[in-house]
Amino acid sequence: MEEYHHTCMIRGDGGRAIRAILDRICDKWTMLIVATLDGGRMRFTELKEHIPGISQRMLTLTLRNLERDGLVSRTAYAEVPPRVEYELTALGKSLIPPALTLAGWAIEHNGEILASRETYAAREK
Repeated sequence: MEEYHHTCMIRGDGGRAIRAILDRICDKWTMLIVATLDGGRMRFTELKEHIPGISQRMLTLTLRNLERDGLVSRTAYAEVPPRVEYELTALGKSLIPPALTLAGWAIEHNGEILASRETYAAREK
């Protein structure tokens, strides 16, 4: 297994476990929700207002998955009307630094990637 030390094969399950985690944390809605919650606890409607383009269904599904994976905590208050708040857990907060690093890389290399896409598109015509 030593030859796979730096790959997804390290788990011995063909990389399924790591791919499942990466699928979750690399999803665009996950990153937007985590980045938004980095500012602090929010209600569902506040999250929806701060994340342009996300549907109610997608926000619900993503929050549910983030809660299941331990990245977000959900607190329901027994009030009328009901109030539910979401916030990052310690695990969720630990995702912020690598996400910022990845976003920084994307910003730094955006011009190169766009130029490469244009070159590719011109070649395909």
